[in-house]
Order: sequence, then C-alpha cells, then structure tokens
Amino acid sequence: MSLGDDQEGSGGYGGTGQTRTHLPGGTTDVYGGARRTGRSSSRSLVTVVGVVVLLIAAIAFANRGDDDSSSSGVGAGEQPRATSTAASGTKPVQSTPGAIPTGYAHDAQGAQSAAANYAVALGAAGMFDKTQRDATLQAIVAPARLAGFQAAMDGAYTPAFNKNVGLNDDGSTPAGYTFVSRTNPIGTKVTESAQNNMTVEVWCSGLLGMAGENSTNPVTNSWFTVTMKLEWAAGDWKVVTQSQKEGPAPVPGDDTASSADDMAKAVDEYGGFTYAR
Repeated sequence: MSLGDDQEGSGGYGGTGQTRTHLPGGTTDVYGGARRTGRSSSRSLVTVVGVVVLLIAAIAFANRGDDDSSSSGVGAGEQPRATSTAASGTKPVQSTPGAIPTGYAHDAQGAQSAAANYAVALGAAGMFDKTQRDATLQAIVAPARLAGFQAAMDGAYTPAFNKNVGLNDDGSTPAGYTFVSRTNPIGTKVTESAQNNMTVEVWCSGLLGMAGENSTNPVTNSWFTVTMKLEWAAGDWKVVTQSQKEGPAPVPGDDTASSADDMAKAVDEYGGFTYAR
C-alpha cells in the first residue's frame, strides 16, 4: 500500500494487478458476471485507480521529511547464497495469536523478519477498520512518524474509498460477501545496513477483492516489492518509511479460477503466517 519519497513504482498494497485465468467451460465470467481478465468494466477501472492513487498519496504524505538514516549500502551487487532462505536455527520472534509479532533481534535477520511481518499487517483487511488500523500503526511505526502515518491513513480510508473496493461506507463488508486483502511475503533481503538502521526489501504476492456471487470486484492477485526503512527504537525494529514497486511477477499459469464460495471458504479456513528467518 505504500510509496514514499523514494518512490520507484506504483501499485496498491494487497494487489491491484491482473492475472490470466482459465475458467471452467471456456468462459471468462467470474463471480456471476464480472470479468477477471482485463478488468474492463468502468467500475473495475475506478476501483484500481482509486486504490492506487489514494494509498500512494497517503504514504507519500506520511513519509515526508528528511531521511536522516546513517545506513550504508552493502552487498548491492551480490548474488544470494543458496542457503539465504534456509532456516537459521535462531529462535523466532515471540508472538501472540491475533497480534502483530514484535520483539525482533537487533540484527539483519531480525530486521528482515520485522519487515516481512509488517508488510503482512499493512496489507491486511483490518486496515479498513479505524480501530484495527490505529492498533497496527501503533505497533509497527517509529514513534516519531506515528502521527503522520495515522493522519495520512485516516485521510485515505474514506467512505468513498471503501465503496470503491466494494465495502460499505464504514469499511464493513456487505452481507453475503467476504472481503479479501492479504499480502504474502515470498522473500526478503537487506540492501542497507547500520547498527540502528536497516533497509529491507520484501518480495510479495497479494490478494485483493470481494468474494461472493455477483461481485463486481472478484479476488485477483498481484506481485510487488515493498521497501521498508527501519530504525531501532524502544527495543524493536520500527517502520520509518516505505515504498513499493511492481514485480518481479512470474508468468501467469492456466489455473482454473475458483468459485466465489470456494474462495470465501478458503479465506475463512486458512489463517495467515508469522514470518521469521
């Protein structure tokens, strides 16, 4: 959901990208009439543009200010080792069910775990609820940047914005539908490192849309990379700024699109993960 001062691209958090699908019987209809491939209807176009523009503006506002990071680039041209994604053997961060994991190690591994988990939190459906959104920002944003982030998010998650993604004006989900907004980290890497400052890139896949019969915003997926600048504050890694760019995206497969009922059931039954290196 985010683009800061060091903006490199565009795209809404959780995914506003398009995907090629193969549907049963050779039809291109998804969820009772909405076109998944191309998203050609005017409402779908408005939805995509609304998500991207509003969230870009929100985070750009929150990230205003000088970058006083003392980080220095490391390993920019290096290829990752074969063991870079293997389990480290280090005890993972402690977490509580239903809460954003906190208490990361004061090292590069801890920063990568924090960035991955924070990407998940910022791309969750709970961000559309004022109470949950404030709790998320309180948990992950650097204290000096918190007020700016909160003000920017409040200005972005308006009734008009909620309507664009298929929600009710207050951010609640219409009866008979399941709202899907998930970010799934694929991998992480540190691009800048200092004792108390880290810049971490998180490669993600995202889901966004409304599962339900006759939905005009069926669930689609996208691929994007989130860059987070973190600082060590109050004994943990906290977000200072973030930016986002599209890709890297794989070639879409010919998977058969699931029905609205199957998608809604999957969202209800499959919980998310805590990510730790």
